[in-house]
This record gives sequence, structure tokens and C-alpha cells, in this order.
Amino acid sequence: MERNPKKALLYALGAVLLWSTVASAFKLTLDFLEPVELLFYASVVSTATLGVAIAVSGRLRLLRALPRGAWLRSAALGLLNPFLYYLILFKAYDLLPAQEAQPLNYTWAVTLALLSIPLLGQRIRARDIVAALICYAGVVVIGTRGDVLGLRFSSPLGVALALLSTLPWALYWIYNTRRKTDPAVALFLNFLLSLPPVFAAFLVWTPVRVPDLRGLAGAAYTGVFEMGLTFLLWLTALRHTDNASRVGNLIFLSPFLSLVLIRFVVGETILASSVLGLALVVAGLLFQRLGARRETSKREAGGGGREMRNGK
Repeated sequence: MERNPKKALLYALGAVLLWSTVASAFKLTLDFLEPVELLFYASVVSTATLGVAIAVSGRLRLLRALPRGAWLRSAALGLLNPFLYYLILFKAYDLLPAQEAQPLNYTWAVTLALLSIPLLGQRIRARDIVAALICYAGVVVIGTRGDVLGLRFSSPLGVALALLSTLPWALYWIYNTRRKTDPAVALFLNFLLSLPPVFAAFLVWTPVRVPDLRGLAGAAYTGVFEMGLTFLLWLTALRHTDNASRVGNLIFLSPFLSLVLIRFVVGETILASSVLGLALVVAGLLFQRLGARRETSKREAGGGGREMRNGK
């Protein structure tokens, strides 16, 4: 795909703006649906949305070429995302104010770095430890609503679930690093093959009832913009950009924009502890990212030096 920085910026900003709305959408929708209901209806909409998207782009033919192993791998990964990840995350949002659940979920990047040590054989670095400490200091500030010394969490189960949701999400991305399937096709398969377990959980845990139309509208919004099209916008931005780091840094705008929407759309009074805690979480993630970028630059510089010395 041809590089086009302006298009990349527009696609990335579109994705960031849409992702900024989903915390509010989750919280409003959970007033009308149970977490497993939201998961089921949103997953159906997302599967349909992604199916139409890959059909329009001419990538349905890629499904026929996939080996059986790729389908089995997609089914396994579908248990991580969307099944486990969103089931746990929606329950956390059900128990916590959106201003608390949203930044706690952002610690998935730290979980990813820590899990990469045993699963990908990466070495633990000082910056990873420092970044984790900064992020989890933010978690304590948010979870205790500023009562850090008392360590009295507003909802211990909600905080635990928000942090637990980062585990299947991080595992999903770790195991995705070895996949060669087109990302949009792979995501569609994950959602398609996760529908049977999602439907089974829906039948077991949900009372028989006619869902509220407002809840269905929220689930449709979640399916399209959290689980579906926004991912494709972000993927397109990365394909157009000539600087993935510059585009990637835009994602840090999302949690702060989200707080504004939570205040004015959901109506939550934003606590100082939520702002401070979010600032710590984002600071930890930025510290980790900047350190990783410096190491990459050093490796590239070293590689260039070796090539010159070898006369290439």
C-alpha cells in the first residue's frame, strides 16, 4: 500500500476518537443489559461488520486458502478475544465507574511486556520494572480513590477484574505475533469462531427476556466501533504511515478524551484521583515505549556500523 502520512493521520485520529467513546458506551449500555448479553449482541454485530468489510475489500477468498490449523488457531484465540477478554471487561465496567475501569484496563501494555518474558523469551529490563511500578502506582490511586495509605479499594472485585482483563488481551496479542494470516481476516475468524461459546454462555447465564432497545443500540455501537471498524481504521493508518511510532503515540490521547466524554455523556463527576491515576498509568506506558524506541535506534545504528565495517 502506498505511504500517505496525511491519510495515516486522519485514519488514526478517527480510530482514537471512536475508541474514546467506547467507555461511555459500555457504561450506558450496561444499564440495560447484563455483561454476557452485551458480549453476545456486540459479537454478532461485530462479526457481521467485519464479514462485510473483508467481503467489500475482496479478502473473502483468503478464507478458502487457509489451512485447517489456521482455523483451529483462530478458534483458540477467539476464546481469549473476544470471549474471555470482553466478558471480564464488561463485568468490571458493571462494577466500577467508567472513569476507573477505563484507565485500569490500559495497563494491558504492562501485562504484555511482563508476559513476553516467559512466553517469548525476552529479557526483563530495568525500564520494564520501573514502568510497571509507575503504572501500578496509578492503579492503586484509582482503585482506592486517593486513599493510598488506607488501601481501601472502592470495589476490590471490580479492580481485580479490570486488571484480570489485561491477561487474555495480552496473551491474544502475544500469540498473534506468530500468525501470518491477514489481520482483518484473522480478527473476523476470531469473532466468527467465538460465537458458539459466547452463545452458550448467553444461554446459561442470561434470563429469558426481550432485551431493551436502548441496550441493543448500545451493543450495536460497541460491535461496530469497539470491536470492528475502528480496528480496521487503525490497521489502515499503520499501513499508510511512514512512522508507526508517531501514529502509535496518538493512542495516548484516547483515555483523556474518554474522561471528558464520561463526564458529559455518562454524567460521572471526575475525581482528582482518577485523573492522577490515569496520568501515572500513561506516564508508565510512555516511559516503557520511549525506552524501547531508544534500544531499537541503538540496534539499528549498530547494525549500520557493522555493515559499513564489512564494506557493504
